[in-house]
Amino acid sequence: MAGCRSWFFYFTVCAVGVFGANAEIKFTIPVGRLFTYELMRETFQNDFEPLSKLYAGRLYDDAMTFKCNRQNYPDLPEWLRFTQRHSYDNGFLYGTPTSPGKSIIEVYAVNKRSYETARQILVIKIVPEKMLPYQAEFFIKLREVEKVLPSSVQDEIKQDLQKLWDTEALEIVNVTNALDRGGRVPLPIAGHFEGVYVKVGSEQYFSDCLLKVQSPGYQRQCSAEAKVKIPGGCNFCSIPSNCITWCKIELFDLTKQEPSPPAPTVGSGILESGGDFNPPESPPSRDYIPDYIVTVIVPLILAIILCLLLAYIMYGRREGVEKRNGKTNEIQLYHHHTILDNTDELRNMSGSRGVSPPLSTLPMFNSRTGERAPPLHSDSPTIPLIMAQHDPYSDTLPRK
Repeated sequence: MAGCRSWFFYFTVCAVGVFGANAEIKFTIPVGRLFTYELMRETFQNDFEPLSKLYAGRLYDDAMTFKCNRQNYPDLPEWLRFTQRHSYDNGFLYGTPTSPGKSIIEVYAVNKRSYETARQILVIKIVPEKMLPYQAEFFIKLREVEKVLPSSVQDEIKQDLQKLWDTEALEIVNVTNALDRGGRVPLPIAGHFEGVYVKVGSEQYFSDCLLKVQSPGYQRQCSAEAKVKIPGGCNFCSIPSNCITWCKIELFDLTKQEPSPPAPTVGSGILESGGDFNPPESPPSRDYIPDYIVTVIVPLILAIILCLLLAYIMYGRREGVEKRNGKTNEIQLYHHHTILDNTDELRNMSGSRGVSPPLSTLPMFNSRTGERAPPLHSDSPTIPLIMAQHDPYSDTLPRK
């Protein structure tokens, strides 16, 4: 078959060491077909320790990480993706080109033990090819993308889908991680997987089993999220991990798609002659006084009113407060003078009766003993008002 003869991609290794990592590997792949290349850790390990394996008998199994990018660019081409689950796993470059061209990919392997690096160059030539007219996309729930990319697993999936499609002329078009399509990250528990979308294509029309998926009754069952029964005679799943989810099957008939609109024609860039150029008239004049009043005058008036109100509150009512405070002070002074006058009057009355004044009214009176203390003669300008200050050893507490 011409398709099988021309689109099994081939590669040529150009290097001194044919199986070494420091090699330039060339691929030729068609547009619209899946490209997969596995970065083998063993190949790079031999380059890191070439003599120790032969003479010293030491075999290393170092952890490695791969860095892939397009030559002279920081990232990979938009159609090409890279995945490596763990540093002890092999890496995979995979994708489906959409247009002809040539891409040079640089692969750097970093040894996590010795921090040595090895470089590999991939030259990928993409040639035009007719797209397969009938394509179908399947969702495999119990798989992860790096477990589907090995060629042996792809052959197992393709065999089941060939039976479902009822044709052997089937090719894998694309493989996509479910996380790239908005899927949820699974729990880190055994039995939970990310899921993979696998798209295949063929020149032959869809089989009856695939057409049953588009029936209204089957679509109602899927929309009700009930347990969907697989159509009779259509279960060709030989390995449980490769079984597809029937409600997520999508069929694509490229023969019925409308052709893309033609590209716009590019002109000369010179305007056609259409007479003299008439510039647009100036806009009509506008009165900005109302805007000025609303923007400046009104806020200014409000600010002045607020200032006047604040000044009135702070200073205008102060006189009345001072008058009230003055009247209160006069009343207090009047009561004070009244008390003093009454005290003097009582003392005069007691003196006129010839009775000695109460001892409590005499200065330096001891309320416990009833004695008067002699006047203190001291050079100190301060005189203690309490006897305890004069005689610290005296007991001033009352006793029965």
